[in-house]
Amino acid sequence: MRPLLFTVLFWVVAPAVLVVHLLGAPTFPGYLGVLPLAGLLVVLVALWFMLPWELNATRRAASVAFVIVCVVLAAVDGSGLVAPLLLIGLGNVAQVFGTRSAYGVLGVVVAMFFVGGMVVYGQEWADSLRISLINAVLCAFGISVAAAVRKAALLLNELNAREEEIRRLAVAEERARMAREMHDSVGHYLTVIKVGLENAERLRERAVDRAWDEVRQSKLLTVEALTETRRSVRALRPLALEGRRGSAALGELARSFDGLKVDLHVTGAERDLGPDAEIVLYRAFQEGLTNVLRHARAATASAELRFEEEGVQLVITDDGIGAEPSQDGFGLVALTERVTALGGAVSAGNRPGGGFELRVELPA
Repeated sequence: MRPLLFTVLFWVVAPAVLVVHLLGAPTFPGYLGVLPLAGLLVVLVALWFMLPWELNATRRAASVAFVIVCVVLAAVDGSGLVAPLLLIGLGNVAQVFGTRSAYGVLGVVVAMFFVGGMVVYGQEWADSLRISLINAVLCAFGISVAAAVRKAALLLNELNAREEEIRRLAVAEERARMAREMHDSVGHYLTVIKVGLENAERLRERAVDRAWDEVRQSKLLTVEALTETRRSVRALRPLALEGRRGSAALGELARSFDGLKVDLHVTGAERDLGPDAEIVLYRAFQEGLTNVLRHARAATASAELRFEEEGVQLVITDDGIGAEPSQDGFGLVALTERVTALGGAVSAGNRPGGGFELRVELPA
């Protein structure tokens, strides 16, 4: 993360150093002429584009080289204009190596300025000390700016890591919930099938027709149990499919429903909903499509994900036969509980023109 202040400062100061020397010809012991100065500035510009600003940067040598060229340039320049460039270099050291390393390098640079001022330029020790301390304060400001940027980057990385951890925990909790539902649902089917087969075994000699009825009923329940198991296995898949989130995860889920054509549309500016809201929408989409596939006798389902200022809506409709006017199923009841816990609302019912509609609303 390159601080904007450093970018502006570099492209103002670097050309200014050359312009000052082109307009006048300084006469002091360390001055080597315009061409060597221009050559050093070219090297500095090249290093500028190579400077690493990431916390885990691998090109750290460029950071050290930039500071060295700034020190040499300061000795050749002699006007004091290079100090802001040195500020940038030490700020970069703070960003890449840490604040302590930057202050250690600053101490070495200030000592070199103090000694060089007396030896090369013949300054009195008090004047040399004053100039060195002024440069030290200026460079310390650059280190402070870079340290603040580094701290912000570290906090951002930590927040991202925690958000991802929350997302994993939410997915794990949802998988555990679905596993419990799978256990209860499939366990109920197996219990009824077991009782039916026991009845068929008991009736196989004295009431053959009733025994075969029990067998046929058990067979039908086996098909339903298999369908429920497949639905539960699909529900246990992770929320982020191969790194997908939001509408991309919903689209991948829609493609997993064989035998049902699903049209998914997104309106409004899509934004991150957070792990809780995202997983609830994912399960709502899954529950809606599952009900369409199992009960609606529909060939097509339409879904719209609406992002609005006050929240987000997921609307699922189909062209099927609608639902019987009976009590909501277990899946819809469980979904309503999850949505309500987030302050949202669920509405479901037959459409006037035919088919069924499920609407889930979550606040922003």
